[in-house]
Amino acid sequence: MADALGGGFKDPVFASQAVFRRLLDALSRPGRVVDMPQLVGPPHPLKPAAAAVLSALADADTPVFLDKVLNASGEVRGWVGFHIGAPIVVVPARALFAVIADPEKMPALSEFGLGTEQYPDRSTTLIVQVAGFSRGRNLWLSGPGIEDVAGVQVEGLPERLVEEFRSNRALFPRGVDLVLAAPSAILGLPRSTRIMGEA
Repeated sequence: MADALGGGFKDPVFASQAVFRRLLDALSRPGRVVDMPQLVGPPHPLKPAAAAVLSALADADTPVFLDKVLNASGEVRGWVGFHIGAPIVVVPARALFAVIADPEKMPALSEFGLGTEQYPDRSTTLIVQVAGFSRGRNLWLSGPGIEDVAGVQVEGLPERLVEEFRSNRALFPRGVDLVLAAPSAILGLPRSTRIMGEA
């Protein structure tokens, strides 16, 4: 389990603050690609940007869901347990955070915590690993934080997830928030964002 014990934040306070600032930038300006420095070295198949976001957000009081690919890795589970201390749950609706390595086979967005009308913040934030933002599916976005419309490219985002996110938007203020994580960059898709179409 050597990989599980190494590769965490070298300076947890500074690194968490740096990641959190970038995450806020991504979520407040949906569709904007935000570079994420490699501050952690997680075991495969957990990628550095996704692991950094999870490390900055989760702690011992925040249940985390790992998809089948990640949960099958003892090294990944050990890394999350050792560096973050978050309990790992197998029921998506019980998670405050979820990390997805295989978007094609992930549970439906509706299976995660959607919050309530009184407490919409009690929903799951999903960190979804994608290949990158320089090629792939072209999406047009609108909503808060976007002037007019924003065009983005996402490689590795399945069509069904795009359709499910449209349904998720209809639940607002309930619904999940997505952070798309390439190996060294992130892109925010909060529940308030509307996917208008594909180019």
